Amino acid sequence: METRKVQVTGGSTYTVSLPKEWATENDVSAGSVVEFHAERDLLLLAPQRDNGRVEGSLDVDGLENRHELTRAVMTMYVSGFDIIQLEATRITAEQRRIIRDATQGLVGLEMIEETTDRVVLQDLLDSSELSVHNAITRMRLVSLTMLSDAVEALIEDDDDLAADVMQRDDDVDRLWYMVSRVFRTVLRNPTAANEIGFPRETVFDFQSSARQLERIADHATKIASLSQEIGEITGETADLLDQLEAEAIAVPETAMDALLTEDSDEAVELANEARSQIPDVDETAREVDGQIREFDPQSAQVLGLIVDSLSRTADYGGNIAESALQKAAPRPQS
Repeated sequence: METRKVQVTGGSTYTVSLPKEWATENDVSAGSVVEFHAERDLLLLAPQRDNGRVEGSLDVDGLENRHELTRAVMTMYVSGFDIIQLEATRITAEQRRIIRDATQGLVGLEMIEETTDRVVLQDLLDSSELSVHNAITRMRLVSLTMLSDAVEALIEDDDDLAADVMQRDDDVDRLWYMVSRVFRTVLRNPTAANEIGFPRETVFDFQSSARQLERIADHATKIASLSQEIGEITGETADLLDQLEAEAIAVPETAMDALLTEDSDEAVELANEARSQIPDVDETAREVDGQIREFDPQSAQVLGLIVDSLSRTADYGGNIAESALQKAAPRPQS
């Protein structure tokens, strides 16, 4: 850390000198224009950059595996590249199909150029058009509805509803990748934080909570898949599963209310309420575990996994509540 004494020039203008080493490393010299970004009691300074798109290249030679190539595209997207060039000695037809499928799963990304040795992808949205608030609100609605429908598909033995739940997981994943991209962008670029309209700490809390919602959607998908392995659930077991699902969903619902409210006192009250609901979920889970012992071993194992997923949903809601408490806490002065 270096310190500088603030000077007054012209009777009313405050001035401060820049460290020479920093200026040299960042090509700042006499006549250069720098940018100031205010964040509460902080003033961030950066060299003025052109608003050109950030480009990145990746060699995909040998990446024929669907998972590896899909992951490579998603990593470049989340890292914040606006233009992604995928290059190889020769890009195969299978690689093109994988890249096209991966692109369709990411918000704003389009394939704009194809040659024998290169595929170029471009993000057609800028930071000011991406609402991280709307994204997590949508993630909340979709993921929790998925969980409710997954339990209904289990109890009613509705394979069509179960299949629909599994398809909706792609929507949650698409929003999760977008939130992650925004988060990494605001960490790197103070201008992006101003455009998005939230402090970087808030974007961090949103991103942390979005991760919990993405996990809830994964467990909803797991329940929907497992529901196809057993028949209809009736009687007291069905009633207890309904109760467990309602109690489990109430935790992230209440926690998300805490996260999204602007009233700090209300946020603390709701977050603590969400955390206090978790013991009820654990108690009901134990009751269901006692019921499923009467089932045949295979069905009991499947139902045990489903109970575990519902319990984890409540735990993820508790994590969201923790983020809400952090967001509501007073900010220490630098």
